[in-house]
Amino acid sequence: MTTPRVSGTLETLSRGVRAVPSLRQGIGFTLFLAMFGASGRVVVPVVIQQAIDHGLNRSVRGTTQMVDVALVVKMCLGAAIYLMVASIAQRTAVSRLGQRSESALFDLRVKLFQHIHQLSLEDHNDEQRGSLVSRVTSDVETLSQFFSWGGLAYLLNGALMIIVAGVMLVYDWSLALLVIFISAPLVYVLRRVQAKLIAAYDASRLANADLLGNTAELVTGAETLHAYSAGAVFGARVKTSSKIRGDRQTKATLIGALLFPSGEIFGAIAVSAVVFVGLWRGSSSGLTAGALVGFIFLTYRFLEPIAELTEVLDQTQTAVSGMRRILGILSIPAGPPPAEFPIEVGHQPLDIKIDNVTFFYRPRDGEVRDENHAVLSHINCVIQFGTQVAIVGETGSGKTTLGRLLSRFSDPTVGVISIGGVPLNRITNESLREILVVVPQEPFLFSDTIAANLRFVMPQASDQNLIDAFTNVDLQDWFASLPAGLATMVGQRGSQLSAGERQLVALVRASLINPSILILDEATSSVDASTEVRLTRALDQLSKGRTTISIAHRLSTAARADRVLVLDSGLLVQDGSHDQLVDQPGLYSEMYKSWESSHNTAD
Repeated sequence: MTTPRVSGTLETLSRGVRAVPSLRQGIGFTLFLAMFGASGRVVVPVVIQQAIDHGLNRSVRGTTQMVDVALVVKMCLGAAIYLMVASIAQRTAVSRLGQRSESALFDLRVKLFQHIHQLSLEDHNDEQRGSLVSRVTSDVETLSQFFSWGGLAYLLNGALMIIVAGVMLVYDWSLALLVIFISAPLVYVLRRVQAKLIAAYDASRLANADLLGNTAELVTGAETLHAYSAGAVFGARVKTSSKIRGDRQTKATLIGALLFPSGEIFGAIAVSAVVFVGLWRGSSSGLTAGALVGFIFLTYRFLEPIAELTEVLDQTQTAVSGMRRILGILSIPAGPPPAEFPIEVGHQPLDIKIDNVTFFYRPRDGEVRDENHAVLSHINCVIQFGTQVAIVGETGSGKTTLGRLLSRFSDPTVGVISIGGVPLNRITNESLREILVVVPQEPFLFSDTIAANLRFVMPQASDQNLIDAFTNVDLQDWFASLPAGLATMVGQRGSQLSAGERQLVALVRASLINPSILILDEATSSVDASTEVRLTRALDQLSKGRTTISIAHRLSTAARADRVLVLDSGLLVQDGSHDQLVDQPGLYSEMYKSWESSHNTAD
């Protein structure tokens, strides 16, 4: 699977917001509430400034009082009310951010599910399934954790810094610039120290894992070590790994000891500078004693969020990386596009025509398509309705790919496959799945009952309809042997059933749809003899009156077919009945003789 590169943090965030429009809904009002809530953090410094400048040593009604009690009480009451309202606003902002982010992440999960469902099977290969699951689970969960802490930190602390900076500029713009200038290196210092701290803790965790591994081997391998008197050797290994772990943990602790006082040091420097400059300028500059005291409080308010924002930078990078991986999945082109001109194809005798079909896998990053190495090359044939066809060939011959093209899990690079004269890419998916059913070599069963695994293809089916489906494919005896009938649980991925029994469920499921065309990826492979008898019997019943195309790994399947298509290195090299091909020189006769010889030897 090719994952397009998404460059730059800002670009990634921008694309992420575009990918999830619901994230922007109501964000303006949320920011307003956050700003209003943050303004409550500056109320106390402002009240202190006002109390010093206007509430002390004031003349009240012709008398001199040290404190204007009424004014101070009014300011305190006003501040308390303002703080209550600001607190409510901040809580509302936090709640709105949480609700909006979870709603947006829900939309993102749904969008990912839908997009992954639309990817071609080329992208759903065994190497990438874990990656796809990780995108939907761990990467989205990383974003959820970021919003619950990092996003909240950015919202609240960012709003606080803006409000505080604004108030500081109103008080004295020159002192405000001084604080900003002094605090700027704090971001750099905290970031560098924190990066070293994270690296040190990662190294400590690795050393601890090594220590646990060595300790486990020493304990579990005690008998072997005792037998060879090798306990001292492994004991020394444990001692070495223990020392390494201790050294690395000590280093991490020392780095952490440097991180925590950094904010205090820069805070003390900034406050000292403010006090020095403020006193040096004196009252002649217009800076009152109350304003200076209030400014000192505001300086601490301004520096507090810097350290916290620095702590979430690593989480931010993790979240951005997760978003980048998610966007990479969303950027992968979906599988075969929907029919541009949908044509409904009903249940009727339908021939299949493969017209000059060539197929190349999509080149990966940096790769150039080799025109000389097509998976399939210039395949031409017509399959009449009701014919039993087997497609055979050595591993890598292209037989499975041809089956996928016939199923429209992928589209030909060149050429056209049509059913009833209608190109596959013009038939609606809904109509195609009504007339064509695929039974894979390893059918997937959901962790539920047999009834649920049958009914999802036909939700309106009654229990009696499901029971009749077993009878229609001559599997009533197997159904009778099920411990709980339709209510029998199949386990995770059908683990409580054998491979053959899972195939039986898949055939019953296919019979419910009653398709005109049935494509089988060797339904009888890797099953025991008794189950193979049941499968063969069910297939015989299911194949009646419809076209059956088998991707045959066993040549016994080809021997029962009306027609055999032989592929070799992507080319259709032979086409005829089993009896015809066995009696003529060629790949099929060689394959059959080899298979027959190994089969007889095994017997």
